[in-house]
Order: sequence, then structure tokens, then C-alpha cells
Amino acid sequence: MFKKLLSCVREYKLPTFLTLIFITGEVIIEALIPFITADLVNKVQEGAELSGVIRTGAILLIMAVISLSCGGLAGFTCAKASAGFAKNLRKDIFRRIQTYSFENIDRFSSSSLVTRMTTDVANVQMAYMMLIRIAVRAPLLLIFSIVMAYVMGGALATSFVIIIPFLVFGLFSVARKAMPAFKRVFKKYDRLNESIEENVRGMRVVKGFSREEYEKAKFGAAAEDIRGDFTRAERIVALNTPLMQICVYFNMLFVLYVGSKLIITSGGSVLNVGDITAMLTYGMQILMQLMMLSTIYVMLTMSSESIKRIVEVLDEESTLSNPKNPITTVSSGSIDFCQVSFKYSENAEKYALANVNLHIDSGMTVGILGTTGSSKSTIVQLIPRLYDVSLGAVKVGGVDVREYDLDTLRSEVAMVLQKNLLFSGTIRDNLKWGNPDATDEEIIEACRLSQAYEFVSSFPDGLDTVIEQGGANVSGGQKQRLCIARALLKKPKILILDDSTSAVDTKTDMLIRRGFKQFIPQTTKIIIAQRVASVQDADMIIVMNNGEVAAVGKHEELMKNCDIYREIYDQQTNGGAANED
Repeated sequence: MFKKLLSCVREYKLPTFLTLIFITGEVIIEALIPFITADLVNKVQEGAELSGVIRTGAILLIMAVISLSCGGLAGFTCAKASAGFAKNLRKDIFRRIQTYSFENIDRFSSSSLVTRMTTDVANVQMAYMMLIRIAVRAPLLLIFSIVMAYVMGGALATSFVIIIPFLVFGLFSVARKAMPAFKRVFKKYDRLNESIEENVRGMRVVKGFSREEYEKAKFGAAAEDIRGDFTRAERIVALNTPLMQICVYFNMLFVLYVGSKLIITSGGSVLNVGDITAMLTYGMQILMQLMMLSTIYVMLTMSSESIKRIVEVLDEESTLSNPKNPITTVSSGSIDFCQVSFKYSENAEKYALANVNLHIDSGMTVGILGTTGSSKSTIVQLIPRLYDVSLGAVKVGGVDVREYDLDTLRSEVAMVLQKNLLFSGTIRDNLKWGNPDATDEEIIEACRLSQAYEFVSSFPDGLDTVIEQGGANVSGGQKQRLCIARALLKKPKILILDDSTSAVDTKTDMLIRRGFKQFIPQTTKIIIAQRVASVQDADMIIVMNNGEVAAVGKHEELMKNCDIYREIYDQQTNGGAANED
């Protein structure tokens, strides 16, 4: 795990290395300052001349400035290294997610991925910063301080060695007890973010059903749950301070008592006032570094859970990959389903699609109709290889889709999904997702074909009209038509509309279909619809039922031979309404 994360340091290795150098310099000087201070105190006690005191004071001042400079530079390089590491980590996670198939994405909730890229990365960034700065500084200063304490106080420094194991045991016991609470928090963060995401996306529904109070209560419960875990953990970690103070004050009293007794009994020959002063300073340094090590332990243990969650994303391999020698040309828009069966998970008991056999000629207009849950959307997602079939094969242009280069295949298949999504930016920016090099003339042509030109041209800024996040400032029908225009700009061999005209009126729907027939006759058009009127004129209509193809034919044939189709048709016509009356 750590090796994978450290690979994200990359161009920030130099700032990391410089941080270690500056920290080492700071520690060495900080360990020497009490020694020189003790020497100054002893000289003053012995009646040294003012010039000697000033000279030693100047040395101390220079050392303090150097130490401060090293500390400041270490802080600068450490911040640069840790922030850069976090940037690379987020970039690598985001790039990895872009390679995922739909199957991979199904394994992670969107709220969990957001938490991993924000909260978890922030925790790992903090841990990295502590590792290259405090985790280097604390052990070095601890070792130097113990050595210097023995140099100054001899056997009296053994008091530090004796008290250290007790303090270490206490501090790490506290940290270890707090860890389970910290670990539980991260999964609860996922649920909290999920609550926020659902509420923001479904704000209109929440207000429409007057469920604000319910949503507040749900969010409050999730926030309270996290607060409770953090409070329990912080309450335990708070024991570090009194434990630390007990050890510090006990050690100070011991050193003062024994040291004073030695000074008096030996007449200053074994120990003097300057040495006692240095001993107390080194004692404080030793205990403070132990406190820092305890804090590092808490942070690293807490971050270990974040590291696991991040590495899960980085280690996740896409279930879809290019073959060794991929085909990079799609010859036509013909589609074949050959004994296709599919299920979303290997552990699923039932196939979402079973024994599908179809042939669609290039340039045909194909309608797909069926009841809710009949796998209409599932069948079309296999064409651009958003999922791989479980059994059988899907062929485009006579070639198994698994033999194509993924980018090649998907560039020739344009999909307008059920959930239409527009991104923040101008209408032009959104439409250019279909073709980054599209000219304004091509964009206008696509808008005319999708029946979007009229409302786009009515906006004061036209194509430069800014779309708010998620397309909140356009209607559902307008959003659908813009998404169709975006797909048309790809000039694909296969165009799939997954219930993409449900929010437009029947006249506009008819005009869109008529435009397809006139202007893109060579493109294979697959239209999934709830309305029979949307597919009635198609060259082929596929009726789906419970994951199987119930019937295939034209409107007249299906009216005679398919009970499901006829029932749907009757329900949507005046005749069906009259029969019900």
C-alpha cells in the first residue's frame, strides 16, 4: 500500500528530501543550544568577563537564527511536498476512475468515491506531512537529547530512560484505544456525503413533498453519529496531556531534588547550576518528542484506514480492457446479438438478459419497447461495451465488440441516456463534448436536427448561454434535445436514444424522428421508448419482457401477433381508454 502511495510523490521528491535535510539541521542546533546555554550559566557563575558572555550570547543568537531558518525552510518544502503529493494522489484516483467500466463503478457508491478523494486524501496528506517532518524531527531530537543529557548530567540522565517506557506505554495505549472509533468514522462519512448528495440532487422532490424536516432529521442523525465517534475518540486522546504533564513534572522534581543535593554535597564538582538547567531543558525536549510520536501514531493509525480506502480505488482494475491487437476501424453500423445472456454480477442468481438473438442492418431505425424492468436499457449498454456479455457475443459491423479498441468502438456509438446530464459551462461547451472540433455551423445543424435550435436562439447569449450545474436552468425537454444534439455531433455509425424524448411533446418527438430519417439515413438508430408513437414507424420494433425478446417485427405484425405490444398500444390510445371505461 505504502509503495503504491509513494509512487505519487514523483516530481516532489526534491522538496521531500530537502525537508529531511533542513529538519536534521534544525534538530542538531536545537540539541546544542542547551549545552552552550549551560556553559554560559557556568561562566557567569564563575565570574566570567562581559566580553566572554557577549561572545557566547552572540553564538547562541546565530544558532537560534540558523535553527529558525532551517525550521522555516522545512515548513515551506514540507508544505510543497505534501500538497503536491495530495495533488498527484487525487489526479491518480480520478484517472483510475475514468478507466472504470460500469461494473467497476457499481462497486463504489458515488458518495464513497467523493469521500475518498476529499476526506481520505486530506488525511493521507496530513500523515505524509507528519512523516517527512515531525516523524523525522521527533526521533532525532529524542536521541540527541538523551545523549546530551548523559553528557551534561551523567547518571542523573538515567531518570529519563526509566520514565520513557512508562510514558511510551501510556501514550500508545491511549492512542490504540482511540483507533476503533476513528476507523468507524470513515464509513459514516460516506453515508453523510450520500445524504447530502441525494438531498441536493433531489431538492425539487424534497420540496414538492414537503420533506425538508425529514431530510434535516436524517442528516442530523448522520452528523450526530460522526460527532459521537469523534467525541469518544478525542476524549480518550485528551488523556495524553495529563499523562504527559505528570511525567514532565515528576521528572523535573526528581532532577531538581537529586541535582540540587549533588551540587550541595559535591560543592559543584560533580554537577553545577548550568548543568541542572540543561538537564531540565533536555528532559522537556525528550518528553515533548514522545508526545509528538504519540500524535504521529494516532494520525498514522487513523490514516491507515484512509490509505486502505484509497488503495482500493487505485488497485481496482477495469473489467473491460483492449485486446492485444485491437481493431481500430468500425466498418458499418450493423448489430448482431448472438445467443447473448448477461447478468450484472457473477453472484447474481438470475440473468438480466437471456438468449437474445437479433440482427440489425446498418442504417435501420429500431424501436425497443417493453414494460418497466424488462431490460430495455441493459440490452443497448452492451453495444458500446459499457458491460461485457456473460454468454454469447455482440457484434458491430460483423466484429465482436470485444475485439475493438474501446475508444474506436465508443467513438462510433453515441448514446443519449435516460438520465440526461449537462455540465457547467456554455451550451457550446456542452455540445462540443460530441466533437471538440465542431464548427458553429455544425453545432447549429445538430441543434436544428434535434429541435433545439429554436429555444437556443431565443436565449440572449445563444450558444454562449451558461448552463448551470446539472442543467438546472433549462427544462427537461430542452435538456434532452441538447443531449441529442451533442450525440449527433459525433456523427456516429450507431445512435442510441434511451427514452431520450420522454420529456418532449409528441409533435417535437415526430420532428426529431423525421429529421433522423432524412439527414442521417446511414446511421443505425435505436430508440428505446415508453410511447408506441415514438417507435411505430420504425423499420423494426423489439418487444422486451423479463429480460427476453418477446417479439420482433413492424407495427402491423406486432399488433396481430404480440399480446404485450397490443396491450401497450391499447393502453396508450383512446380505444384503450374507452375499453377501461
